[in-house]
Amino acid sequence: MRDILPVLNGWYTAGLPFGLATVVSTSRSAPRDPGAAMAVGPDDEVVGSVSGGCVEGAVFELAQEVVASGEARLETFGYSDEDAFAVGLTCGGEITLLVRSVTAAGDPAFAEIAESVAAGRPVTVATVVDGPAPRGATLAVWPDRVAGTLGTTGLDVAVTADARGELALGATGLRHYGPRGERREDAVGVFLHSFAPPPRMLVFGAIDYAAAVARIGAFLGYRVTVCDAHPVFATPKRFPAGVEVVVDWPHRYLGGTATDDRTVICVLTHDPKFDVPLLEEALRRPAAYIGAMGSRRTHDDRMKRLTASELTEAELSRLRSPVGLDLGARTPEEVAVSVAAEIVALRWGGSGVPLTATAGAIHPSS
Repeated sequence: MRDILPVLNGWYTAGLPFGLATVVSTSRSAPRDPGAAMAVGPDDEVVGSVSGGCVEGAVFELAQEVVASGEARLETFGYSDEDAFAVGLTCGGEITLLVRSVTAAGDPAFAEIAESVAAGRPVTVATVVDGPAPRGATLAVWPDRVAGTLGTTGLDVAVTADARGELALGATGLRHYGPRGERREDAVGVFLHSFAPPPRMLVFGAIDYAAAVARIGAFLGYRVTVCDAHPVFATPKRFPAGVEVVVDWPHRYLGGTATDDRTVICVLTHDPKFDVPLLEEALRRPAAYIGAMGSRRTHDDRMKRLTASELTEAELSRLRSPVGLDLGARTPEEVAVSVAAEIVALRWGGSGVPLTATAGAIHPSS
């Protein structure tokens, strides 16, 4: 979708309606992930792909019908054992597509969405897929504002909260709600398409705790990198699949790595020759969370060394040390939960207090 947006925005700004097919769910060995898109525009021009060629012919005709009728359609394509010539996926998987017509009248925020994506500004587009809500209705959600509606205020509020959560992780997927946004119902399907790369989690120190933190970081949607100066410890086989493992001096690696306001930095080395120069680098650059493992004695020694390095009070105040929330954690896995809980609480302004000890809305509206 990101790749074809410039073409779509050209059609849109020229006032030319087009049919847009988006993969909203998959099963088994489907060829494309949710968010893959294909569009049929003026003069039957086609851009994008939803299956790598298996069902594009049928989707082309479907998109033409949707533009003509103005009514969005939900279609599922899978493998047909009974008819080898039937439209379907030769890989044996299954994809479900939402096909809708995009027009200036029906999608007033489309140009702004395209502009945000082109500029690298994060935005999530929520679209009604099925249920008692207008199929094809969209709500664009930025970190600080929204545009559009899904049909009811309650649904808009619930989806906005979830969309911002998905946006923080660069995640895309299908969610279900009640007609007015009730979270324990599944009458309305809403596809949340986030235009933001996954945030990074940088874990320094290839110890058992690092493996557990990397695992929970990947589970939460982060792109995880583990870095250690010792090649005997920094080996891919010691970490979960999909985690990048780098052998380098921590401060040198971080110095050559881009970070942003969503980046999480976990310093688990608890060795002054590694963590002090690393934290000097970390505390002077953008990051959502900077945590360092160690006892209170280690923390006090570390702070003396960091203070001597001429870091400002504001920079030093960003350090979360000792790392994690007080859960009484003992094992590496329990410590990883403690660290993850602190990261989530800091991201959303949570107190870390048990909900039984709080009052009011669990998820304040924003």
